[in-house]
Order: sequence, then structure tokens, then C-alpha cells
Amino acid sequence: MKALRELYDYREMISGLVRRDLRGRYKGSVLGFLWTFINPLLQLLVYTMVFSVIMKNGIEKYYIFLFVALVPWMFFSTSIAGGSTSVLHSESMVKKIYFPREVLPISYVTSSFVNMILCLLVVFAVLIISGFGVSLKALLFLPIVMIVEYLLALGFTLMSSALTVYFRDLAYILNIVTMAWQYLTPVIYSVDQVPDEFKWVMQWNPMTSVIVAYRDILYYKQVPHMSTLIMATVLGIFFVVIGYIVFRALQKGFAEEM
Repeated sequence: MKALRELYDYREMISGLVRRDLRGRYKGSVLGFLWTFINPLLQLLVYTMVFSVIMKNGIEKYYIFLFVALVPWMFFSTSIAGGSTSVLHSESMVKKIYFPREVLPISYVTSSFVNMILCLLVVFAVLIISGFGVSLKALLFLPIVMIVEYLLALGFTLMSSALTVYFRDLAYILNIVTMAWQYLTPVIYSVDQVPDEFKWVMQWNPMTSVIVAYRDILYYKQVPHMSTLIMATVLGIFFVVIGYIVFRALQKGFAEEM
């Protein structure tokens, strides 16, 4: 509770870092902040072309099936891979002033979360313009799933940002890991398409229940199964606690390792 109160006291610092990250993310580019919307749309176009035209999978309105899972996945993967250097790239701050070091990964994940919310506006626009529609009843559960994913992403980012200070190559390894992780998560395919002998991989994947919940709400327009919500919530809380413990244990040597 003391640590949480301290983080709350530094909420303005977190807010300032989030604003700085959002402003500087596409600084110097011609299109600027528009890349927030263009990037997921371009990825959607590529995946849809491959799996709807070249390698047809038979899923109805596949572009929507993919889009509602791709945006949350991009938030998760970006948080882990990009957030892994959030402490390392703030060397001067870490060495010169005191503040809870958790502020750095928290601010990075939060800025990525805000970016995902903006991308979800594009998702809703596609759902409405295409005539696919949404279920208001199911949408009531969307904030719960988003918060759970935020906790899950924060837990992994706390661990990756602390470990990268000691093992710099981890930042590059995580780019490969998240790419492989995407194909082990039902983002571009349905859980039902996974052969029975490999479904244990889905069960051990903490992102499976999160992606399934997003798809239930936005694609199938139904309330997520209670077992899915419970599993996602438990995993989110578990990993944020583990991430916090690892971060607190390793932060003592940050200044010496930088």
C-alpha cells in the first residue's frame, strides 16, 4: 500500500511522461500522429490479403475477425518490446533524481494503452460503416477486458524493463519473441482451428483468454464466457504482481549497471 501511495503521489510525473511519449512517438514524420491509425490499417490490409485472398481460411468477414484482435495484440506486443528499454533510455533521470522507478514502465504502457484506445475508435468506425454493428450489452464488458490486458502488459513490461538493464540483448530478443508469440495466439486464426494436440499451448498462453474475450465482444457480439473473464483476470493480476516483485528486486542495481 505504501508503494501504491507513492506512485499515486507521482501521478503528475506519469501523466507528463505519457504526454511526452504520445507527442514524440511520430515526431518529425510527415503524417505525424496519423500513423496511430495508418499502422494498424496497413497491417490489416496485408493480413487480409494473405488470409482472405491467397490463403483462404473460410472465416466470414475475416477483416473484422482479424481487426478486433490485431489492435489489442499490437498494444500488448508494443508494450513489452518497446517498454523493455523504458528504464535504460532514462539513464540520466535514474542517476540524478529520486522517483519510483516503476513510473517509467507504467508511463510507457499507459501511453501505448491510450494509443490502443484511439485505434479502437477506428475499429468501431469499421464495425459501424461496414454494417456489421455492435452489441451494447457485450460492450459493457469491454472496459473490464481492456483493464485486464493493461495489467497483463504492465506485468510483462515491468519484468522486461528491469531485466534489460542487466541484459541489453533482451530488447532485441523480445522483438523476435513477440513475433513468434503472435502466431501462438489466436489473432489471425480461431481457437477452433488449432489441432487438439496443440491446444495445450493455447491454454498456457496468457493472451489467449484476452483475445478470445475481445473477439466475443466485438466480432461475435456476445458477452464473454465467465470462465474466459475469470481466467483473464487471474492471469492479469498474477503477472502484474510477479512483474512488480521482479522489478523491485532488480531496481537496486539500476544505477550501477547503467
